[in-house]
Amino acid sequence: MTKITGLTVHDVRFPTAAAGDGSDAINRGDYSATYVELHTAEGVTGTGLTFTNGRGNEITCAAVAALEHHVVGHDVERLCTADGARTLTADVQLRWLGPEKGVIHMAAGAILNAVWDLRARVAGLPMWRLLAELPTEQLVDAVDFRHITDALTPAEAAELLDRGLEGYEERRKGVEETGFPSYTTSVGWLGYPDDKVRALTRQAVKDGWTAVKMKVGGPIEDDVRRARIIRAEIGPDALLMMDANQVWDVDEAIANMARLAEFDPYWIEEPTHADDVLGHARIQQSLGDRCRVATGEVAANRVIFKQLLQAGAIGVMQIDACRVSGVGEVLAELLMAAKFGVPVCPHAGGVGLCEYVQHLSFFDHLRLGSPLEGRMVEYVDHLHEHFTDPVTVVDGRYRLPERPGYSVELRPEAIATYSFPAGPAWSA
Repeated sequence: MTKITGLTVHDVRFPTAAAGDGSDAINRGDYSATYVELHTAEGVTGTGLTFTNGRGNEITCAAVAALEHHVVGHDVERLCTADGARTLTADVQLRWLGPEKGVIHMAAGAILNAVWDLRARVAGLPMWRLLAELPTEQLVDAVDFRHITDALTPAEAAELLDRGLEGYEERRKGVEETGFPSYTTSVGWLGYPDDKVRALTRQAVKDGWTAVKMKVGGPIEDDVRRARIIRAEIGPDALLMMDANQVWDVDEAIANMARLAEFDPYWIEEPTHADDVLGHARIQQSLGDRCRVATGEVAANRVIFKQLLQAGAIGVMQIDACRVSGVGEVLAELLMAAKFGVPVCPHAGGVGLCEYVQHLSFFDHLRLGSPLEGRMVEYVDHLHEHFTDPVTVVDGRYRLPERPGYSVELRPEAIATYSFPAGPAWSA
């Protein structure tokens, strides 16, 4: 057993807003991380984070501190089970602030991701391999099935996981050779002028990208003009995704996508409010086979994902590694998607999200046997230099991480420079 002896939390913020990086129909903040370190007597440290957009760190850091006593002095292996994780997500004095959503859930996710990172480091394995090669019983024990058994039972999950063992070695050899498909969002931030969008898209094509995403949700004529620029640069055969970041009403989304459909989008992401399951279903019904609806990056928990799948509201599921309560809850989401036959294309970008979700997509393919067709991991080329084990993307495809852990360990100098408010990046 590995016992956790201490927890340190850092408020780390990167000044991204000034350049328009990460800008969309709603967000203009500074990419930030509530960064957690878990310590052990053996000297092994586990790291995890949750992504915010600036001052949100003030609240999530406080929430981490409020949950600290649930992990310090406790065993890693126990915390990797659903019962162990529930000590954080069902704290009787804090659950009222959710339940299982928002700041407390994100703080729990940062901590529990650090717990799993610690487990992988002790095992000497990258996270994808630890998960892909765990016995079925341990993976099922990690999933909290409360409130989702009408969509997925433990027996069904075990069957999916056992079936996924067939062909595991062949799939692993395949992704070792070719990597995992990806797309780039870096060409189409809403705050970029047209000339920059055109230049970045042209460069992305030269760099081998065959799938790109643009932000929409400004004036519709601007969206149409920018979509025309990007489609002209990538050609008719490349994939173009669009992301409205929740800014439209349902009828507005339907009307705007009628205009944007001429550019043959593969999906429209977050076309309306993240909690509006029935609204997403209406939009998907209106689009039919012309375009998929995608959402999930701010879905509060596994129950929202259950409803999106049951309602036929999405053609693509977008998980986020740290919006929900860590690895165990993401496993629930991946298993439900596998049962319903909906492809998973994780949300990434931000701070460390690419580093996180690569492991989850490799697990989805390797252990659940999900095909690569129709699946992509988002890639945004910001802030990777601050991590000790940054992602490797070659010709638009993620390569398998090789170092032990979950790949979200920040370099000490990055923590020192960008810690808020005392770091030189903020105090100068």
